[in-house]
Amino acid sequence: MTDPASPLGDFIRRQRELQELSLRQLADLAGISNPYLSQIERGLREPSERVVDALARTLEVSADTLYEQAGRTRRAQGDENEGEPQVVTAIKADGALTARQRQALLEVYEAFTARGRRGRS
Repeated sequence: MTDPASPLGDFIRRQRELQELSLRQLADLAGISNPYLSQIERGLREPSERVVDALARTLEVSADTLYEQAGRTRRAQGDENEGEPQVVTAIKADGALTARQRQALLEVYEAFTARGRRGRS
């Protein structure tokens, strides 16, 4: 059952399913909440440009494709990864990694950095 009024949400959902990612996995990889991604897929929320860019990187499609599905054009690029550690940005941007590999690397990085923060003064 698809909502024809939400071509962007349908496209994101189809790409997520093709990548064999759960809603939670895609949301984690893109750096957004599960409910927000669910609302985007159902056409209830319009994603920001930062979110569209993050979803495009994570789903390994061009951001322009997602903008086209949304019926939008891209504005001038700003710093879309502000506040994000460089290693996280690099993992998300590495086209040689599959979505599952990126997720695994991000989980390992988060585990090590969280442990490092607790164990150091």
